[in-house]
Amino acid sequence: MSDVVKHIDYPQATMFDLVERIAGIYPDDVCLDFFGNGTTYSQFVERILKVSRAFTRHGIREGDCITICMPNCPQALECFYGLDHIGVTAAMIHPQSSQEEISIYLSKTKSKMILVPDMFCEKVEKALESVDHSCEILVTRIQEVLPVHLKVLYLLKVGHKYLKFPRGNNELSWRSFLAEGEGYDIPVVPYDENRTSVILFSGGTTGKPKGICLTDFNINSCALEAREAIEVEFKRGLKMLSCMPIFHGFGLALNIHIVLIHGACCLLMPNFNIKSYSDMVLKKHPSFIVGVPAIFDAFLKIPNMDNVDLSFLEGMFCGGDSLTVEQKKKIDRFLLDHNAHIMVREGYGLTECVTASCLTPKDTYKEGSIGLPFPDMTYAIVKPGTDDVLPYGEEGEIILRGPSVMKGYLNDPEETAHTLKRLKDGNTWLYTGDLGMMDPDGYVYFRQRIKRMIITNGYNVYPGNLENALDQCPEVDYSCIIGVKDQRRGQRVRAYVVLNKGFEPTEKTRSSIIEQLKLKVSAYALPREIIFRDELPRTLVGKVAYRLLEEEAMEESNE
Repeated sequence: MSDVVKHIDYPQATMFDLVERIAGIYPDDVCLDFFGNGTTYSQFVERILKVSRAFTRHGIREGDCITICMPNCPQALECFYGLDHIGVTAAMIHPQSSQEEISIYLSKTKSKMILVPDMFCEKVEKALESVDHSCEILVTRIQEVLPVHLKVLYLLKVGHKYLKFPRGNNELSWRSFLAEGEGYDIPVVPYDENRTSVILFSGGTTGKPKGICLTDFNINSCALEAREAIEVEFKRGLKMLSCMPIFHGFGLALNIHIVLIHGACCLLMPNFNIKSYSDMVLKKHPSFIVGVPAIFDAFLKIPNMDNVDLSFLEGMFCGGDSLTVEQKKKIDRFLLDHNAHIMVREGYGLTECVTASCLTPKDTYKEGSIGLPFPDMTYAIVKPGTDDVLPYGEEGEIILRGPSVMKGYLNDPEETAHTLKRLKDGNTWLYTGDLGMMDPDGYVYFRQRIKRMIITNGYNVYPGNLENALDQCPEVDYSCIIGVKDQRRGQRVRAYVVLNKGFEPTEKTRSSIIEQLKLKVSAYALPREIIFRDELPRTLVGKVAYRLLEEEAMEESNE
């Protein structure tokens, strides 16, 4: 069991309260930069209050739920904090969610309104046809917050296609909606530590997505814990490249909220592509970069980087999926070669505890480790299927407890009871469903999700370990391992491989990879098949979607 590193005195305040406090200290500092359009802290708070008035004027009250279906842009953040200020729950969903998923999310949360960009309005209209309660659509436009030159270009290229929205009786434009609230009084809503302030939906890696209920206290504590764990002083002038999406705990808490409650600046990116990402890095010189492995893989391949000086970077943090040892080595070498005096630091966590709750220290790295728990977060390893705590060095299920652990799953007491368990020590622990271990120094090592374990001929094979070995082969860019039904073995190991440039998907390449693997993994864990692909499917947050590959293999076996 890990020891608590440090205790933090957490404020009894909402997320909005903490932003407002900073605005009182640094009113003229820029807190949001959206393609060069800057918003100061005082302007941001003024706009948040305008949102609060509009929702109040429209009849939205404490305890109601509003869905925010938006990318990283100023309107989304104004809405998020404006709802928090009046005690309204914000359900955060991906704007590229399918029509059916949007219907499910709106029905689950009983949302009274949904904020959506005009380009996704038609999809939401269709989604509402399957929703059994009244829900209005608030339509916003990206061009309204762009600098003038980009606004014109956007309108000519894309924006003109969606000027017909809003349409219909239950649709409102964001701008006219805000105007309705002018002069309206905002109700005083006292701070409630147990109020569900945010609902995030899991990525579905354990099955059907679930609504995760989080409080102001959960998200504030996560951001404050992370500040201590990062070991870099958050101060005026620091900039975060805010690329991770706000509908994901990683993006919301550690790309946005941690920045805004410490007086720094968010460089907002509404979506990821390598050109805009590289432009932001090279022109804006962010102090911090946070991302998933897929983003950093792309970062290493940015063209024209040979002589670029990255000494301005003060921190690079990876989460959302685990880095292989080989990936970390590649990134650290890239940083060193470009004069950055830092290493990429890996974090670990789940949406059920907002996001990260563990991070590799600034100046100490143990190969394969995901670091030490955040302050006030305690980790333990238990024998799978039991509550028996295992000694250091033994592998089992990772469980954790601390201030950022969720209230529970939305309207799902059975699943909540399965995940949050009160143990003999009197504390409630979050069962992660992940395999790992701890060493005597308290360092945590993530192995694999329990349900992803492959059993072949009675032997356990952990895909993450095999993927790490594959990724060390010079032929391999990245890979994914799944188990495929096999009458003789129960399951056989299949590898999906994306090759590096210069290598062809030939039998010679396949044989070379296998020969290299024989030196690193047990014979029973060797892939019986290697399937070459140009790319592998990814989830909405950038992870390799291994479940889609499993489903594809299942369909093959049924044919």
